[in-house]
Order: sequence, then C-alpha cells, then structure tokens
Amino acid sequence: MNLIIFGPPGSGKGTYASRLEPKLNIVAISTGDLFREAIKAETELGKKVAGYLNRGELVPDEVVIDVLKARINRPDAQGGFLLDGFPRTLPQAEALDGIVKLDAVINLIVPESIIVERLSSRRVCRKCGAIYNIRFLKPREEGICDKCGGELYQRDDDKPVVIGDRLKVYERQSKPVIDYYAGRISFINVECDRVDIPPEDMVEKILSGLKEKNI
Repeated sequence: MNLIIFGPPGSGKGTYASRLEPKLNIVAISTGDLFREAIKAETELGKKVAGYLNRGELVPDEVVIDVLKARINRPDAQGGFLLDGFPRTLPQAEALDGIVKLDAVINLIVPESIIVERLSSRRVCRKCGAIYNIRFLKPREEGICDKCGGELYQRDDDKPVVIGDRLKVYERQSKPVIDYYAGRISFINVECDRVDIPPEDMVEKILSGLKEKNI
C-alpha cells in the first residue's frame, strides 16, 4: 500500500511512521531524511539541495520531486511506502499523482496547545537525527542520543516564539493539498487529545482506521 501521513509540526508524523513501517511491511520515507542522505552522499541532487538550504531558501518543488522519485524507485519501496513530509504543496501533490497511485491519507488532528507543548520540549540528535522529548520520550542519558551517542539539541524553530508562525505556514500550505485529496482517496482522520498519549496508542488508532477502510 502507498500512504501519506499528514499533520502539523509536532503532531508525531515521524514517530508514528517509524512504528507503522514494520507493522505494515512498507518503507517510511521522510523528505527531511532524504535531503540529509543526498547531501551526505554528495550526489548531484544533494549538491542542489545543499545549495538552497545553505542560502536559507526553500528547496523548489521540482528538486523535491526529483529526490522523492529517485527514492520510491528503489527496490525496497516497490512493496509500498508511507510518505512523511511530502507533498507539502499543491504542485507536489499533482506531480505525485503522475508518479504513483496512493491508497490513503492518514490525517493527524492535534490541538495547537498540544503541539506547542510537544515541540518546545523536543530534542534532536545532531548526528543521526533521532527525535526525543524531554518530557515524554527521554533518552537514557540526558542530552545524549540512545542510538548513536550524538549530542541532543533544541532546534531554533522548536522554540515557542517560532512555533506559532510554523503552524500558520502549515495551515496555509496544507489546506490546498488536503482539499486536493478530499474525495479522491480515503482519509484516515486520527485525533490526538492528550499531550502524553503513548505513540503505540496512536499507531493502534491509525491501524484501526486503515482496517475500517479495508486498506
């Protein structure tokens, strides 16, 4: 099956995607991870991405689409995938339609108060990109990644003063994309009503929603 997971910053997309991957036997694909991988490998696409990011610019849709297309053409994605962070814009959604057939959209519905609390306590590993939360998903050793021993830090855009702006940008960008898919493919709407809800509970809600839609 080919799925998309939508949700505002801090809704848990990456956390849930990584847990759904083995349960659904599909590959979770994050555009952020793809960018980092391409930059590290110093591919031509990676150099393009690095150029935009180094200048503080958004990566153009056509470049994002090229990076994603290369990834979903790999053998491990032929049995299905779950896209996290793509599509972000209407042109990306339209381009994706010309590449693959989607089966469903997982739409995470999370109140702003929960998002602000989650993001402001989020920490990210500088080395491998693993995500932690100093309130609900703590590392074994404070400030140190469990997976690789890298340093954990708070991203500038996870600070409370910036979060509100990020949510406004998400709403502005995502509404046309959600409207585009509405009525075209199945939507699995999954509500989060507690800031400390275990990821496993949300994953079970998603799996139940997929089952109800016979996906």
